[in-house]
Amino acid sequence: METPDNVYLKYTPESINDLIKRLRGEGKKIVFTNGVFDILHYGHVDYLFKARTLGDILIVGVNSDLSVKKFKTSNRPYQGEHDRALILAALRPVDYVIMFSEETPQKMIEMIKPDILVKGADYKESEIVGADFVKLHGGTVRRIDLIEGRSTTGIIQKIKDS
Repeated sequence: METPDNVYLKYTPESINDLIKRLRGEGKKIVFTNGVFDILHYGHVDYLFKARTLGDILIVGVNSDLSVKKFKTSNRPYQGEHDRALILAALRPVDYVIMFSEETPQKMIEMIKPDILVKGADYKESEIVGADFVKLHGGTVRRIDLIEGRSTTGIIQKIKDS
């Protein structure tokens, strides 16, 4: 039986290469997305379910705590990287979770070479890290509509206001 600890892979080039080689050998269509996923909410779950429908395997790249601090406020993330990764790994649509410490997932995208790269529709395709690389290698980029009013920032603000 899969457990979150089986699905949460340690980020090494070897672990990623071995996984991708096995999945490609099985003829699987790989979907990749990434994010912080700090306070998991319905918008995240809806997004991940929609992303999973685009292929056979959904790999989620999660920003490490150090990575998050590079582009969010210094008090973020609220939940540690290990907790965030295991919570995501426990979700039905998520097949694998891989942590990355760089500011962007570009390096991971180049290692995985996903068939489909997914981000929220709040990004223009030209703003999506790795989009050019994925398209250059025969993949596609998809933008998924987000549920209005569902965001970690909104949740944090509501807590502060109450």
